[in-house]
Amino acid sequence: MPITAVLFDLDDTLLWDERSIEEAFRFACEAAGDSIDPKELEEAVRREARGLYESYETFPFTQMIGINPFEALWGNFNAGEQPEFRMMEQLAPVYRQESWSRGLKSLGVTDEVLAETLAAKFAAERRSRPYIYEETLRILDQLQGKVKLLLLTNGCPALQQEKLDGVPELVPYFDHVVISGSFGKGKPDKEIFLHALELLDIAPEQGIMVGDKLTTDIRGGLAAGLTTVWINRTGKEADPAIQPHYEIQDLAELLPLIETL
Repeated sequence: MPITAVLFDLDDTLLWDERSIEEAFRFACEAAGDSIDPKELEEAVRREARGLYESYETFPFTQMIGINPFEALWGNFNAGEQPEFRMMEQLAPVYRQESWSRGLKSLGVTDEVLAETLAAKFAAERRSRPYIYEETLRILDQLQGKVKLLLLTNGCPALQQEKLDGVPELVPYFDHVVISGSFGKGKPDKEIFLHALELLDIAPEQGIMVGDKLTTDIRGGLAAGLTTVWINRTGKEADPAIQPHYEIQDLAELLPLIETL
């Protein structure tokens, strides 16, 4: 049965989210002043943010939806019907301030004003850096009209929409956009993939799932019966327990692959 649809992950598949976060950390940490090593501060804030994030009662929900601690360092969770989003909306300002405050304190600096300044700096820097991979639009342009296209992304509806608004030329390529926070379950849950297939009106063997994360994109795609393509730009180590059908290093490799299928 020929391939008639391609499902794409968003973050670090089409959008270069990792670069956006890394640069936001760098510029925020450099603003802390000459007496603080920016690399040490970044490591400290990342560590403290993870620990604090996991301590909240919303953590199981964020795991299910697929929202990581660094997204919560800049996101405003003001959309989504679940009550956990309202809790996160209230927690977010405190979480941001406390993550930077604890990071500074771990380096021997107690300065709440500086923590507040750096928290705001990080959020502003991340918002100003909506990077997209060089080949993304070119590949989508070549696929559009030949196959159906669906964007399947984990995250808060407000935050993912803000990312998409930062690259307005992206959404028009897609027949459907599915955000886990709106659906109620995130990748790798099989249900969100089956929902996507229903929207596309295709059988699993007619679709390809393309994503960068084995544990969500590939695991879920396999469970739903899709052909899976792992985009591994940075040479990540494979997982014998999660074996994609194909592995590529660049989206440009997707076109000849689809033609062979």
